[in-house]
Amino acid sequence: MAMNPQAPASVVMIRPHTFCPNPQTLSDNKFQPSEVHLPASEVTQVAFSQVTQVAKTLQDHGIDVHLFEDTGTETPDSVFPNNWFSTHTGGQVAIYPMYTENRRKERRTDIIEMLKRVYRVQDVVDYSGLEYDNLFLEGTGAMVLDHLERVAYAAQSNRTDSIALERFCSHFNFEPMVFKAADSSGTPIYHTNVLMCIGTDFVMAGFDMMQDLPRRQEIIHRFENSGRQIVALTEQQINLFCGNALELQSKKGRLLALSQTAFKALDKAQIRQLEQHVTLLPLDVSMLELAGGSVRCMLAGIHLSKR
Repeated sequence: MAMNPQAPASVVMIRPHTFCPNPQTLSDNKFQPSEVHLPASEVTQVAFSQVTQVAKTLQDHGIDVHLFEDTGTETPDSVFPNNWFSTHTGGQVAIYPMYTENRRKERRTDIIEMLKRVYRVQDVVDYSGLEYDNLFLEGTGAMVLDHLERVAYAAQSNRTDSIALERFCSHFNFEPMVFKAADSSGTPIYHTNVLMCIGTDFVMAGFDMMQDLPRRQEIIHRFENSGRQIVALTEQQINLFCGNALELQSKKGRLLALSQTAFKALDKAQIRQLEQHVTLLPLDVSMLELAGGSVRCMLAGIHLSKR
């Protein structure tokens, strides 16, 4: 099966043995509830079983899943590995500077070693030292990458610094496309990947939440010019994680991995639009969504050739 530049056929996932919403990310992640009224043991148990089931479902659909365990207690957001590393065609891996201190502990050498062992890795570029200068770029949370047109879409936030973005783009041959996005109360969107999902033949995004109208129109125009179908999401749908999805390539065709929360929030017309291009694969990650992220955040796509 030929590699699809936009839709990976393999992913890395982390299964947490202790899970709770991260208190350090609460200040700027409005997708995260301020309180969880459930026993900690139940939160952990359900999160563990949901990750297990997601990995199994993806494997049953022909996606190669590298499932790693997190048995520690200091990394509550480790279930979201797409923020600390990304992989790229041509054998490149990037490691990213993280905004909150406890998220910096998520970076793992065993995952990078697995990538080198199983895939062709030529180069590992480590940007994590930028943390000392308070420059942050949280991977494919901060950026949504159009691998076909080589554009890195990035909403301005605490977790997306323009200097770090420029460094990544010049190194990995992407054009930066920065914009401001906020909810109706004026709170900036903390990660671009809750706002936008770019597939091979479609893009779905909360375009109305992009605050600069000329820049919004330029972005829509770009996607139209690339031949993609535009699926516009409302703010309410964004809040229910409809933008936080990932297109994957299976042997039987392309899938769109999204949460059951997101799937239920899509209307029939949007589902029809998407089903022209992908098979929708709703996954129950309701407990993990209490941490302010969803299916896209849980999947670190592998864009590398196998050895």
